[in-house]
Amino acid sequence: MIKTGLVSITFRNLTVEEILETSVKAGIEGIEWGGDIHVPHGDIQEAESVGKKTRDTGLEVAAYGSYYRFDDDDFTFEEVLHTAIALKAPLIRVWAGRLRSGECSPEYYNRMVRDIRKAGNMCKDAGIKLAFEYHDGTLTDTNASSLKLMKDIDCPSVFSYWQPPVGMTREKCLEGIDLIKDYLQHIHVFYWDSGSRDRKKLSEGENLWKEYFKIISTIDGERWALLEFVKDDSVENFYDDAQTLKRIISV
Repeated sequence: MIKTGLVSITFRNLTVEEILETSVKAGIEGIEWGGDIHVPHGDIQEAESVGKKTRDTGLEVAAYGSYYRFDDDDFTFEEVLHTAIALKAPLIRVWAGRLRSGECSPEYYNRMVRDIRKAGNMCKDAGIKLAFEYHDGTLTDTNASSLKLMKDIDCPSVFSYWQPPVGMTREKCLEGIDLIKDYLQHIHVFYWDSGSRDRKKLSEGENLWKEYFKIISTIDGERWALLEFVKDDSVENFYDDAQTLKRIISV
């Protein structure tokens, strides 16, 4: 089952209430709340409030987009976890370190694996999943490195998101989904020109995304397709993208 949602940081300039109102109008089902603006790390009272407002509106908390980066000195994973618990988020999105997979030493890599496994076990005890953003500049920057990291961590509560990396070919994207499918949780959905960060309306990439979801829809379990990077940061374009996303996942 695939549900439709929004990554809240898509509209950093909107309040929590405005995001909820916009999401209801778009007809989506849930929100991944960001930890940098809307649900700050360690603000337990605000996390509880946002979670309640979300559910009272008839939407679900899809995840906590914490922006926690392993090897982070600014705040602790414990703060992130306690905030996610207060939000009643079923999953925490994180980043896998600060180095690309081809740049890190064996010592750095092994330390990351140990730290991530420890955090994964903390999440398991709390009944929450942990999942990495599929992202450049981290240990999940390639198809192969993402799969290797999941296998090396070997923790039942640690998973992966997927999104099309900038400049990656259609064939490599399809290969990446297939490789990570046993660990796949949520998908960040957007459409950019190949090789650039020029945002386009999702409808321009509708056929390509239908190919991606043709594979994703065969994977067992429930997951979220979360809209992000709307063209011109426009609410109207978000409404259009939401309708396109519904068409895509209905195939």
